[in-house]
Amino acid sequence: MSNEAAETADPMTGRSVLIAGATGGIGSEIARILADRGADLTLVSRSQDRLDSLDVPGHRVALDLRDPELCAAAVQSAVDHAGRLDVVVNAVGVVAFGPIDQLSVDAMEELFLVNTFIPILLAKSALTALGEGGVIVNISGVIAEQNLPGMAAYGASKAAVRSFDTALAREARRRKVRVIDARPPHTETGLAERPVEGEAPRMSNGLEPAAVAATICDAIASDVTDLPSTAFSS
Repeated sequence: MSNEAAETADPMTGRSVLIAGATGGIGSEIARILADRGADLTLVSRSQDRLDSLDVPGHRVALDLRDPELCAAAVQSAVDHAGRLDVVVNAVGVVAFGPIDQLSVDAMEELFLVNTFIPILLAKSALTALGEGGVIVNISGVIAEQNLPGMAAYGASKAAVRSFDTALAREARRRKVRVIDARPPHTETGLAERPVEGEAPRMSNGLEPAAVAATICDAIASDVTDLPSTAFSS
């Protein structure tokens, strides 16, 4: 490659990226953008059928990341596929609605298992594989900045991710790995229509997933270390 070509090449070209939750509203848009920018993708979802129908090139792996061993398996799969791992994007999430005294223990456990423990366990495994210049992205969301009644447990599970990311960023910095906590405002992913429990309150129109994904992808390709809600255009 000539010096001129090297200067104009997209910084994502050839980078090995693991996307967990690759078939979700934001995850699938991140996958499309990074594929277009030349990244080598490993796409992870619980559903093989949804992976098969995703119109994005990449190595597909159906795994239920609620199993800690499968978080490690996802990381290893990306390494086996591309020979290394450069970026991990965690776009996995579930939501539940309702006053805390009406929310079942099962729903609370699912919220924290998916929204909190998967990011922690995936990061734990990823740090064994990421080298200098690696990136970990977790999507905590605007509710991690200000929790809301009727979403208290959900908001707490996301605030825990934000807190984790703050400390993880300091730990990972020693390895020259960057951690991005992304907190987009309400986004039209369809997640609110598939709650673990309860019924979504009436909400104003949210952001388009593609716009949110573009902001996150630009952050990965640059030197951004935090994406507060104000970083996302409405």
